[in-house]
Amino acid sequence: MTSFDRRTFVKAALAAAAVGTVPIVDLLPRPAQAAEGPPLAVRRGQDIPKLVRDTVGALGGMSRFVKPGQSVVVKPNIGWDRTVELAANTHPEVVRTLVELCLEAGAKKVRLFDRTCNDPRRCYTQSGIAAALETLKSARAELEHIDPRAFREVTIKGGKAFPSWEFYQPALEADVFINVPIAKHHSISRLTLAMKNLMGVIGGSRGKLHTDIAEALADINSVLPSDLTVIDATRILVANGPQGGRPEDVRRLDTLIASPDIVAADAYAATLFDLKPEDVPTIVAGARRGLGIMDLKRVRMV
Repeated sequence: MTSFDRRTFVKAALAAAAVGTVPIVDLLPRPAQAAEGPPLAVRRGQDIPKLVRDTVGALGGMSRFVKPGQSVVVKPNIGWDRTVELAANTHPEVVRTLVELCLEAGAKKVRLFDRTCNDPRRCYTQSGIAAALETLKSARAELEHIDPRAFREVTIKGGKAFPSWEFYQPALEADVFINVPIAKHHSISRLTLAMKNLMGVIGGSRGKLHTDIAEALADINSVLPSDLTVIDATRILVANGPQGGRPEDVRRLDTLIASPDIVAADAYAATLFDLKPEDVPTIVAGARRGLGIMDLKRVRMV
């Protein structure tokens, strides 16, 4: 089942939920990958807007993912009350340029949000993302605060860690979901990359997920697929993640990774930390569950 098919199914399930039934997402196995592996773009450069455009352009441009009139969610990591140089949140210029590309592709609406760990107003401001989006001066792009009334319980048939979980309905209903994490060390999951970034669109007591974090994240990503993953590695947090706080824990790499395959993107990002993809349990679980390819020899570099 492709990301598009699964998104259509989930939206139909949510419509059913509106009339009193509980949406059930069946974790169906995906069809075997074609002989040619998923595309993966990696680019380096200090000019961040150009870097973003070059990286997405290598995949065929944003028009490959966003069609005129579609609603888009761009999901950065804005979880921490930290400034840009501390590498706890996605770089604001990466976020701004991706939104700009979506608007140029004809998106009807681009929404951004995150269920933050620290105070959301401080996170949105300190991260620099609020100010960056204001420069676009577009009524079609909106950075919004999570509405606690908009979470919906989804029963995950075949879920490995949990039978159900609360998901943020605006994320499920979007025509296109673009996942934009920053690459960081994490004290529990070893790394926090794209698969873990979806914790910002779920409700409930997220601490419970850490008891079986790899399978829990695979469950979540099975429900909400990312149409495009763009990993910000312009600077990475190599220790004391995910919150960080010490400049000496930050390494500048001026790198961006992009792919429609979330597992492939995370697998490549792991190598930036001198790790193999198989060293990160979340990546292994995602590949085993058919969410993507972690063997970088099978990935098509573009």
